[in-house]
Amino acid sequence: MLFKAAFAAIRQVFSAPLRAILWKSLGLTVGLLVVVWAVLTRAINWFLSQHHLSVDYPFLDTLAVFFAGAGLFVGLAYVMPAISILVAGFFLDDAAAIVERTDFPNDPPGTALPLGRAMLYAVRFAGLALLVNLVALILFFVPGVNLVAFFGANAYLLSREYFELAAGRFRPLDEAGAMRRHFGLTTLSAGALLAGLMVVPVLNLLTPLFGIALMVHVHKGLSRRTLVAPPEAPARLR
Repeated sequence: MLFKAAFAAIRQVFSAPLRAILWKSLGLTVGLLVVVWAVLTRAINWFLSQHHLSVDYPFLDTLAVFFAGAGLFVGLAYVMPAISILVAGFFLDDAAAIVERTDFPNDPPGTALPLGRAMLYAVRFAGLALLVNLVALILFFVPGVNLVAFFGANAYLLSREYFELAAGRFRPLDEAGAMRRHFGLTTLSAGALLAGLMVVPVLNLLTPLFGIALMVHVHKGLSRRTLVAPPEAPARLR
């Protein structure tokens, strides 16, 4: 089911109905990355200007520039998952509605999350992604653990965020979370696909839109399996 959903998501990303959202998604993703790049570049230049290493050790300036460039690359990789989550939250409903309408025309359409609620949810998980990736970044210097930590952390975060946003169009978010946990292996595998795409230069810019289309298909496929009973809601006063 997962590979079928992935191929369907790839087809959808480049389809005519999603083309306008694709360009908007790419523009927003690149714009946010440019802002992050500019901030990191200024910070590195300021640091180097305050530490004139070449006075006594000329070769250290060249070494510092090399490590600054490597640090810039690592920094962009660090913030990419959070940026992907923010972009997905912004375009979720428009993209999900198109995928649902074109690939599942006989199913009832989902209910759009209010933009404010979707963005609040996305911002919360973007913050969590930054925190988790900070730990993974620290482990970057531990051989044998660095890539596993980065990949594993982002597979979990991306599967959680994208699936619950897609499922949230059809069920309460707490029920969407219960469904994700019930089908944990499938949703985590889908998150692993997204984490793998995240580390491929240029193609990683497609992650937000691909992730939305993928998780719409994953949610539809899992919904046709054994239904997960929603958690009991607290009694409400009438």
